[in-house]
Amino acid sequence: MRRWIILLALLVCSLPVIAKDVDYEQVYRDLEVPTLKYVHDVDPGEYYDTQTSTWSPYPLLRLLAPLYFKTIAIEPGYYLLTPREHKGSWYMLFKEAGRIKYIVPIYDREIVPEFFYDENLPKPKLSPTQKMHLGMLDFIGKFVPSAKRKPTPQTYLELTDLDNNFISVVVYWGNYRYYTIFRTIRM
Repeated sequence: MRRWIILLALLVCSLPVIAKDVDYEQVYRDLEVPTLKYVHDVDPGEYYDTQTSTWSPYPLLRLLAPLYFKTIAIEPGYYLLTPREHKGSWYMLFKEAGRIKYIVPIYDREIVPEFFYDENLPKPKLSPTQKMHLGMLDFIGKFVPSAKRKPTPQTYLELTDLDNNFISVVVYWGNYRYYTIFRTIRM
C-alpha cells in the first residue's frame, strides 16, 4: 500500500504544469475604456489602506516610455498602482502625487501562491539595535493589544514584454494578483 502511495505521488508530481494560453490581443480588444471618475481625483479607500503604515503600501511603477490602453495614453513618470473594485469590476488606479491620474481595467484577478512573497521578496537586513527595537515593540504588543503593529500588505510588481507590442503588468498586492495589459504603440 505504501508503494502505491509513493508511486501515485511521483506520478502526480511528474505531470506537466498546465500553463494558461491567453490571447492577449483578444483580451485587449474585449476590455472597455473605463468611464468612472472619482471626486477631485481622490481614492476614497486610500485612507484605510495607509492608516496603519508609515509609508504607502502600494507598488511604485516608474515609466520611461508611454504606455497605451486604447484611448488612454499613460505618460512617463512615477505612479502608485492601486487595485480597486467598482460595481463588480476591477480597475487599476495610476496615482501621481496622491491624485488619480489614470484608470485602467483589470482583466484577471487570482490568489497569490502560498510562498510567493517568501521566495521573491528580499529580507530586510537589520542592525542589532533595530532588532532590539523591533523585539521590544513585539513584546509590548503581546500585552497591550492596541499597541500591536499590523503588518502592511506585501506587494510585488511584474512587467512582461509580449508579442505584437503588448506589455503585461501584474500587480501583487496582499492576497491577490491583478493582471492588466497595455500596448507600447497606439493601435
